[in-house]
Amino acid sequence: MQNKLIPHPDLPIDLPTDERIRAAVVHYGENVVIDNAVALLRAKNAGKDFLLYAGGRHALGILEGAPALYWPELWGARALLHVWGEQAAPYIVVGLNNQAWRVREMCAKVVLLRGLQVVPKLVRLTTDENPRARSAALHALADQGTADNIATIEVRLRDSDKEVRRAAQQARDAIRSRLNLTEPETEA
Repeated sequence: MQNKLIPHPDLPIDLPTDERIRAAVVHYGENVVIDNAVALLRAKNAGKDFLLYAGGRHALGILEGAPALYWPELWGARALLHVWGEQAAPYIVVGLNNQAWRVREMCAKVVLLRGLQVVPKLVRLTTDENPRARSAALHALADQGTADNIATIEVRLRDSDKEVRRAAQQARDAIRSRLNLTEPETEA
């Protein structure tokens, strides 16, 4: 007989993330949800129920004994796409250096959405070993980078990954447009 966890039927584990997080806010209150999301991002215990709110059905596997790996940290960062408080900002910035690329990528997405001004950290993330983390950094740089960042971004135009090259072109073009910069003339 397998020892399967049966979550409380009121836990909305099969809903999309945004709906689960909204339900968590109704259940716990916004500040508690933010604090619990930060706890997960920091690889701390936020309680079984909150893990299910943040991770949905996938969290059941962890509660049943599967290795957690980086999933709770990722779910904590992802929850901060849907609920936010400034107290979470330093932990998102630290998450840009997480050992798991999925967490680094998600933290870059939160940086973009929440407008966290961390250009130097995003510049460093453009050289990440993982192309999805590089792309996420470039998307965030498109929003907050300056003319000084264009040369760094243009290096990624020659990236081995097609999506990174596309993100680099979009970032360069967005910065030029936002700052009303003209494209440098090329010699014929």
